[in-house]
Amino acid sequence: MTDPSVSRRGALRTLALSVALVGGLTPLQNPAAFAAAPETYTLTIHHLDRSGRPTGDHETTVTGISGAGADEVVRLHDASGTTTVRLPEGRYLLDSSLTPGDGSAGTDWIVQPRLNLDRDTTVTVDARTAAPVDVRPPDRSAGFLHSGMFVRVTHGGTERLLNRIFASPQLRVAHLGPAAESGSVKQWFDSYWTAGSAGYALGYVFTGTRALTGLTRHPSADELATVRIRAAARPGGTEAGSVDLQPSAGPTVGVTQRLTPPGTATHFVTPGRGTWDITYTAPGAPGAPSNRYAADGVVVRAGATTTHTFDNAVFGPVLTDRPGVVRDGDELAVDVPLLADGDGHVPSAPAYAAASTRLYRDGVLVATRTGSPGRARFTLPPGRATYRVTSTVRRGGAPGTATGVTASWTFVSDTTAGIAPVPVSVVRFSPVLDTAGTAAADTTLRVPVTVLGAAAHGRTRSLDVSVSTDGGASWTRLPVERGAVTVRNPRADTGVSLRAELTDTEGRTLAQTVVDAYRTR
Repeated sequence: MTDPSVSRRGALRTLALSVALVGGLTPLQNPAAFAAAPETYTLTIHHLDRSGRPTGDHETTVTGISGAGADEVVRLHDASGTTTVRLPEGRYLLDSSLTPGDGSAGTDWIVQPRLNLDRDTTVTVDARTAAPVDVRPPDRSAGFLHSGMFVRVTHGGTERLLNRIFASPQLRVAHLGPAAESGSVKQWFDSYWTAGSAGYALGYVFTGTRALTGLTRHPSADELATVRIRAAARPGGTEAGSVDLQPSAGPTVGVTQRLTPPGTATHFVTPGRGTWDITYTAPGAPGAPSNRYAADGVVVRAGATTTHTFDNAVFGPVLTDRPGVVRDGDELAVDVPLLADGDGHVPSAPAYAAASTRLYRDGVLVATRTGSPGRARFTLPPGRATYRVTSTVRRGGAPGTATGVTASWTFVSDTTAGIAPVPVSVVRFSPVLDTAGTAAADTTLRVPVTVLGAAAHGRTRSLDVSVSTDGGASWTRLPVERGAVTVRNPRADTGVSLRAELTDTEGRTLAQTVVDAYRTR
């Protein structure tokens, strides 16, 4: 079910952490600087395997944190098992991976978060001190994919990060040396498993004075949260998309899964790892840019199911966490995604045939911009005026793919002294549809209506919603009752269009139309 590769965003985040490790020189990164250092000391490291014998099967890194060697990164290896290096006085972080033979017996990762080099010092890295990392899902048939462990050490306002990615579940870890300062060692562990049609993402975070020595976690099914990811079918589509899942916080490694729409990916995750990020990459036409949707900071709760449906109707405008319209002096910027999917996910590269945004000042058309849906910039005449901004996008395809979306806002605006948001609103239509964006014909359908932006939270003076079953040629007004309208669906294979017209309490207006919002089956 799951591709064992690291998720793309997780890989980039991990790569950033790896720079310090792979950029080090052997034996010294900057010998010229050391020549001028007033004090240097010899660090000798002995490496012992699980039987207590010296071993050359190690990879050891010494990273400076503070003092004269704060910027030093040294990677050490010697087939004899003993390495020696001379370093400036200072505080260091040491980590060593001991992986005997072909790696089939696993890895011992030993971390010393506090290494004070103020005299000649000898350190022994002993694999016998490591204890197993025993983290596994409740389904004993689940297969291991990969895991990642990350350590952040903070001292004197400086942070240093370590990371290791493991392709085997046979991992053992140990703390080495004295304890560090309270709260200065933070450690993350994420592991990924697959069991038939479901995956497990088990992540844990620890903060204290020491690196982990062993880790045992066997979460029960009721201790996990369920994340269900649904990919909607697109007309004529047969190719597979992909889903990335990873924790939102901290350094991490994620998981990538192929998903052919219509389809569902189910993952069981640990709530204690915090929120989770989902990226869905929809299959596209050959040569077309990938169209990605993201749901970041997804809140999960043990025993509960959270569902995100991607690339499904009703498509339409949405306001994100940044202002949709902004005025800066006499420059006006419009950025309102017009083709967010039914769950409000914004596509990175939606397919469309044509898009334009028109600007009217006191009822007179002054400029038109074409290009990206819902995005435009205009230079305005100085002073106060009434403006109307109308953004339109047209798409081909069958009904239910939002063949046309228009949002038109009116507002009064004056020259500003700096960047100032212009309050605007949008309306979201959220009927329950199948993953083909359809609803049953010849039945009634409840369509929730949600106001976002300036007119939200009781700031709506008036709201009218209408429906059309002839592509917008004629409209029938529907009463809005308890936050929804009820649509009498027409015969099968008919597109249903929706329109909203509102005025907020400050007199600003919105006229919004989605032609072929969904279709009947």
